Amino acid sequence: MKIVGCDLHAKQQTIAMVDTETGEFTEKTLAHEGNKVREFYAGLEGSVVVGIEATGAMQWFLQLLEELGIECRVGHPAKIRAKETRKQKHDRRDARLELELLMEDRFPTIWMPSSEQRDLRTLLRDRHQWVKVRTRVQNTLQAIALNHALRHGHALWSPAGQKALQALALSRYSSQRRDELLHLYLQLQKRIKELDRQVEEEAKRRPQALRLLTHPGVGPITALATDVFLGDAHRFATGNQVASYIGMIPCEHSSGKRQRLGKLQLPPWGKDHSRLTESFPQGKVSLFRRFAYLLL
Repeated sequence: MKIVGCDLHAKQQTIAMVDTETGEFTEKTLAHEGNKVREFYAGLEGSVVVGIEATGAMQWFLQLLEELGIECRVGHPAKIRAKETRKQKHDRRDARLELELLMEDRFPTIWMPSSEQRDLRTLLRDRHQWVKVRTRVQNTLQAIALNHALRHGHALWSPAGQKALQALALSRYSSQRRDELLHLYLQLQKRIKELDRQVEEEAKRRPQALRLLTHPGVGPITALATDVFLGDAHRFATGNQVASYIGMIPCEHSSGKRQRLGKLQLPPWGKDHSRLTESFPQGKVSLFRRFAYLLL
């Protein structure tokens, strides 16, 4: 069996490898240009285990190892670093540390989504991005309307409201800007509507999402996002752990009788927790706990 500690970077990776049968130790640096990485891992015989730190540029590497049938364990970067007592830090030491943790069965493996879940996350992120663009367009059009005494509020996006906005007598370039923004708004509406349809179809295909849809106030977007971003909910012991994982538990720095609560903590996937928390009023963590029990 070959155990590989890999310090992965954008342009290269440094590996430290041990063959447990022969005791042979290998160290090398592989550039990511060409097929050098694929050829190296494809040439490894027998059972192989690779350990890497979680990083944003690792998806291509995970997919490569999956294609080659090689087991890859992704570790928590902060926990891996905490196990190193020395102050020296460079690529070779990092690779050796990961190798040492793998051999001693102390490697802090984290849960990783499947390729299907990653693809569905891309769908949700794509929709979220276009919704943000649409919001900026709407805010600009609302500003144009208000500056010309057209106060329709949300009704501005109805057919009658858009007709009234189109009928405003504006100067040359203001009129050009309004027309282009209205055209862009209609295109964004069409794109988002299509993405909503895809999200609804995917939510109906997944049992966990269908179960969440039985909860009052939960639609296809929240249900699918909860399913693909949380993954297997049975890895959490309580609803409190689920709420903490998605960032519903605030930071705390209390001492004595004084309690200091800070901002909500970001979950492992970054700022995408807004897809899950937007359905719950601020501070209503207990409401989400009851919602999380549907998954457990």
